Amino acid sequence: MQPTQTPTQVLLPFVRRHGRSLLLLLLVAVLAPLVLFADLAEDIFRDGGFAWDQSILAWYAAHRTPGLTRAAEILAVVGGVGGLPVITLLIAAGLVRARAPHHAAFLVLGLVGAALLNTLAKLVFQRPRPDEVLAVLTERGFSFPSGHAMANAAFGIALALTFWRSRAGWPLAVFGVLWAGLLGASRNYLGVHYPSDVLAGFLASCAWVAGLYLILARRWPELRRSPAGEPDTRGGAALPSPAGRTD
Repeated sequence: MQPTQTPTQVLLPFVRRHGRSLLLLLLVAVLAPLVLFADLAEDIFRDGGFAWDQSILAWYAAHRTPGLTRAAEILAVVGGVGGLPVITLLIAAGLVRARAPHHAAFLVLGLVGAALLNTLAKLVFQRPRPDEVLAVLTERGFSFPSGHAMANAAFGIALALTFWRSRAGWPLAVFGVLWAGLLGASRNYLGVHYPSDVLAGFLASCAWVAGLYLILARRWPELRRSPAGEPDTRGGAALPSPAGRTD
């Protein structure tokens, strides 16, 4: 029977192998977004918001068309509670069938955690929504940070990290950024969130999902390889396949 390793004994070899990339991810994707989020929140609740919040909302309101409004409303449904969880679960189910349960769990946890954090943040900050006179829709609840922006950014980032080591890594990363940006812009277009709400949602999700990845990748090394296995690995040395898995 092998002796039980302490957390330090497990962590130190991992840090030695991946120290630089871990530090970069920690600084750029976790700590920097958290600092920016805190600074944004402080400015909003100390000064009552930003002049550019109102200017951007007014610009969107002046450039609405029936076609754009319909597209934004569709995005609200697809990226909302009736669409995004279903899409995430379908992808997760596909990952499980492909024998990548850890990737599936990471994707689901990324979205669920972002939703829970958003609910908590709204209860803490309780920022009222923009004036309903400029809004296309009437939304319940508080405004800061944007739930749609936070959930879809978490989805996009988690999706990119899930497939990062695969050949689809870069295309999905670009898709994740564009998807989150489009959803965020649509919330401003519809007048249901300030731009600073959307920006805060992006920052919070970046910190959450990147931090979650750092934690889970240490426990589940499979996350640092393609869900489809070594044949689909994009560049670099692939990790050994988990015991009992054939690719």
